[in-house]
Amino acid sequence: MTAPARTPADARAWARTGTELLLDAVAGLDEDAFAAPSVLPGWSRKHLVAHVAANADALGNLVHWAATGEETPMYASAEERAAGIAKGAALTADELRSWLTDSAQKLAAGLDGLTEEQWQHEVVTAQGRTVPATELPWMRAREVCVHAVDLGTGVVTFADLPKGFLTALVAEIRAKRGLDELPEGPLPEVAAWLAGRPHTLADAPGLGPWL
Repeated sequence: MTAPARTPADARAWARTGTELLLDAVAGLDEDAFAAPSVLPGWSRKHLVAHVAANADALGNLVHWAATGEETPMYASAEERAAGIAKGAALTADELRSWLTDSAQKLAAGLDGLTEEQWQHEVVTAQGRTVPATELPWMRAREVCVHAVDLGTGVVTFADLPKGFLTALVAEIRAKRGLDELPEGPLPEVAAWLAGRPHTLADAPGLGPWL
C-alpha cells in the first residue's frame, strides 16, 4: 500500500498554505488565548507554536546538510527537541509569533536556494529515516497543516486544508497504520480520524495520536 504520487512542488504549495493558515490562526491570540490548551493532550497553544517554529529551524538544519554535505542533524538530542518546545511557555505572544514567522521564512528561503542536484542529496530525519531532500517539503507540510488544526481555535479545521494534501496524508497514515479498510465519510473527517484527532465519523474505532 503506497501513497499516491506527490511532487515536492505539491508539498511546497501545501506547506505555504499551511503556514498561512497557521499564521492567520495565531494573529489574534492574546496571552490568555496562547496559554489555553491545544487539541494535543498536555500541550498549550504556546507549546504547539514553539514546536512548529522549532521544527522549521530543525528542517533548516537538514536543508544545510543537503546544500553543503555537512552532516547537520535536525536536533542535537531528544533533550534539545524537548527544550525547544518547553521554551515556548516562557515566551510572550509576540515573541512566539515572531519566531514562528521568522523560522518559516528562513526555511522557505533555504529550500528556494537548493539546486536540482542538492534536492537529491540524502539526509537523516529525527526518526532515523534516510530520505532525499525532496522529502523535506512534505515533512513541513504535515507539520504546519495538521498543527494549524491542533491549535483548536476553530479558525482552521481539516476541511480548510488542501484536498491534495488530505489525500496524500490519508494514504500515508493508512499505510503506516496498516489499515485495509477505512470508514466511509468526508475526506477531512477520515483524515482527522486517521491522525487521531477529533472527528465526526460514527462507529469509527479510536486511534492514538499521529504526528
